[in-house]
Amino acid sequence: MSALGLGCMRLSPGHGTVAGTRQEMLALIRAAVERRVTFFDTAEVYGPFVNEELVGEALAPMRDQVVIATKFGFQIDSEKDPHPVGLNSRPEYIKETVEGSLRRLKVDAIDLFYQHRVDPNVPIEDVAGTVKDLIHEGNVKHFGLSEAGAQPIRRAHAIQPVAALQSEYSLWWKRPEEELIPTLEELGIGLVPFSPLGKGFSRGRLQKTRSLTKRTIAAVSPASRLNPARRIALWWI
Repeated sequence: MSALGLGCMRLSPGHGTVAGTRQEMLALIRAAVERRVTFFDTAEVYGPFVNEELVGEALAPMRDQVVIATKFGFQIDSEKDPHPVGLNSRPEYIKETVEGSLRRLKVDAIDLFYQHRVDPNVPIEDVAGTVKDLIHEGNVKHFGLSEAGAQPIRRAHAIQPVAALQSEYSLWWKRPEEELIPTLEELGIGLVPFSPLGKGFSRGRLQKTRSLTKRTIAAVSPASRLNPARRIALWWI
C-alpha cells in the first residue's frame, strides 16, 4: 500500500465542519486514488457510521486497488441514537460491530481492523482472540491497535499478530520514540501516525496556544494535554 494514506474522519459530519458537500468529498477520495494513494482510514464512530458509508461508496468502484482500515471499540446503542456512550470491546460486541462495518464499507472483508481504544474492562487477550476468529472466518484480514501502550501491544501480539499501531506522531508529539517505536520495531509491527502535521501547528494554522482553548481536534487530543510552556517548546523545536 502507499506510504501516505488518507485519514477520512473530517470528510463527513460529526467531527467538526466539513469543507464541502458529500459529492465533493466522494470526489476527493477518488482523486486521492488517482494520485496513487491506496490506504484509507475510517471508523465506525466517525459520524458515527456516516464516514464508513462515505468511504464505502467512494471506493466501491476501485475496491481492488485500495486498502481500507476501520475501527471498533466504542459503545453505540443503535443507528437511531448514534452517540457513543463509552468503550465496549466485549467479544460479542466486536462481532456485532464487524457486520455493520462490512455492510457500510461495501466489502467482503476489512483489510485492517483496529481496536480504537484499549478497553480497561476487557482483557486485551480476549480482544485479540476475537479478531483472530474474525480473520479465520474471512471477515477481517489484519488486526490493528490504536493508542495502545507497549505492554498491551505485546499481550495482544502474543495471541494474534498485530499488523499496525495507530498513534499520534509528529514533530510536536514525539513521545512514541521513547518506548512505542522500539517495541514496534522489535515485534515487526507497522506504525500508522495520525496528525503528522501537529493538528495544524506544522502548517501555521494555529498561531498561539490560546487557539487550543476552543473545542478543536488540537484541543482534545493527547498532545494537547501538555501545559502551554511545553506546547510552545515543542512548537519551536
